[in-house]
Amino acid sequence: MPRNEVEGRTDEYDYSLPSHLIAQTPIEPRDASRLLVIDRSSGMLEHRRFRDVGDYLLPGDLLIANQSRVIPARLHCRKVPTGGKVELLLLSRRSDRRWEALVGGRKVHVGTELLVEGNGTHLKASVVSVTESGGRLIEFAAPLEPLLEAIGIVPLPPYIHEPLSDPERYQTVYAHVRGSVAAPTAGLHFTPALMQALGESGVEFDFVTLHIGLDTFRPVSEERIRDHRIHTEYGQLTAAVAQKINRAKHEGRRIVAVGTTTVRVLETAARIGAACDSELDRAVQAGGDVVTPFADQTDLFIYPGFDFRVTDALITNFHLPRSSLLMLVAAFAGKELLDRAYAEAVEREYRFYSFGDASLIL
Repeated sequence: MPRNEVEGRTDEYDYSLPSHLIAQTPIEPRDASRLLVIDRSSGMLEHRRFRDVGDYLLPGDLLIANQSRVIPARLHCRKVPTGGKVELLLLSRRSDRRWEALVGGRKVHVGTELLVEGNGTHLKASVVSVTESGGRLIEFAAPLEPLLEAIGIVPLPPYIHEPLSDPERYQTVYAHVRGSVAAPTAGLHFTPALMQALGESGVEFDFVTLHIGLDTFRPVSEERIRDHRIHTEYGQLTAAVAQKINRAKHEGRRIVAVGTTTVRVLETAARIGAACDSELDRAVQAGGDVVTPFADQTDLFIYPGFDFRVTDALITNFHLPRSSLLMLVAAFAGKELLDRAYAEAVEREYRFYSFGDASLIL
């Protein structure tokens, strides 16, 4: 597919962040977090609270959010028979009994036997193979999913060191499709009351699914951005939601993506339906589809030079240096404006990362 290729180096996405700005606990209530409003056309930055987001949304705007729910993906194990400690972080389900996982522990080779323990429940497992990404394929003695709530722990990102008293605070209020190993954090700021108020003002809300996996934990290490490869993640956009999006686009209404994971689903769906920009333009002019429903893996990597076909505005948190998420946001906002916004957010001591504050890019 054609792309306006922009050469870029990974080290251009470094920035300095004082450690005390990495949010360790969620703010209460959810919509009391700060909101940095970034206007792409004027370059203006405004400082608000997330509860004010409706001031920047219009009747007819269609907000699309990721409804994926974080699974209790962290498992504590012992090697059999030595008793050595091993930790598994589940990444993706291959079958009822087989899962890809990251492994923490010494000498966890193919053939290693494990005993998973949690809340009085025990389950045998073994290492089947090493995966392409450096993880392990684990086979469990029984279907794992029905036992996860008993034996698993909801994983928090490695930069959060405070225990979470309520695991539901690492879930969005609308999360119900189980499968992620990290939360779609832009949605953590919404409350039922705020969603109701937005609906009463004429803003529509609907959902897609993207199960967040390995790349949340893997920084971009290649020197050139375009050499990086995204690990595939499962995404779904239903026919009903696609119909809503297509109608909104043809009526000139905005699609507001809640989070970078939502952007990846939307822009993947646009590329399934149109092989090139000219085909998409002709489809829109003829009243055809802008997005196509799908339920499949996506490895779409978005970085500066990307042509956004669906997303008109973006709600997102502040992302880690050198991360693919930061590159996606730079592609949408423009790198120079984003650099200025991040510098101001640091100066004004916004809270960063998963439990941190939000931005709205218009």
